[in-house]
Amino acid sequence: MDRISKSEVFKIAIYAGEIMLKNGAETYRVEDTINIICQSRKLWGVNSFVTPTGLFVSDNKADGISLIKRVESRTIDLDKISKVNSFARDFVKFPMGYGHARSMLDEIDATPKYNPVLKFLAVGLASAFFALIIGAHPIDFAAAFIISTISIIVYENISKISDTAFLSTALCSSIVTFFAIVSHVLGFGRNLDMIIVGAIMPLVPGVALTNGIRDLISGDLISGMARVCEAILIAISIAVGVGWVLKVWVSAFGGVL
Repeated sequence: MDRISKSEVFKIAIYAGEIMLKNGAETYRVEDTINIICQSRKLWGVNSFVTPTGLFVSDNKADGISLIKRVESRTIDLDKISKVNSFARDFVKFPMGYGHARSMLDEIDATPKYNPVLKFLAVGLASAFFALIIGAHPIDFAAAFIISTISIIVYENISKISDTAFLSTALCSSIVTFFAIVSHVLGFGRNLDMIIVGAIMPLVPGVALTNGIRDLISGDLISGMARVCEAILIAISIAVGVGWVLKVWVSAFGGVL
């Protein structure tokens, strides 16, 4: 290995895996990427073990190297996953030094997210159209759009302060329910339940649940159970956020659902 050492290959592999994992990639995809990068430089005895919160890469040989990387926060960014896949293909096909490979991964990791205004508008429209799909009135479309946009803005700001998904999801669910009730009372919305259902859709952990089931099917039992449990906890936080506001509305103010 004249251009890149074994330890440098490991560092590149675990860095690529870290970017994929913290941006929502499935466990099997992360492990495959790590193994492919290592095997492309003739490191055949490499084992990788990935969980939702960390990556472990080691060499089975007596002089083997082991690396561990902790992943504390995760989000969804399929664009970065696609770019790491493209990087891995280039790394396998072409000679590439450590500095060049590292700079490519740094560039992928630093790729800015979508424009916040565009993202908030897209989330609002998706929620509003979902409300229409389940039978909401056109005026509920506008209510769901505004409420969902407000909730996702609050969610993004809370996420910058705390990594506790349960707290941010429960609070945003409460905000959705509160504003849905206000809009219903003011006559700006006709179907309270459909406004709430439409507006909370961006908070539903669909990707986490799908990835968890996919990991379980692939045989990654630890990662699969962890992701499924994460999805269940987020779903519970949504129920808590919606439920307590509705309870206060009915019990304390005599509201009608």
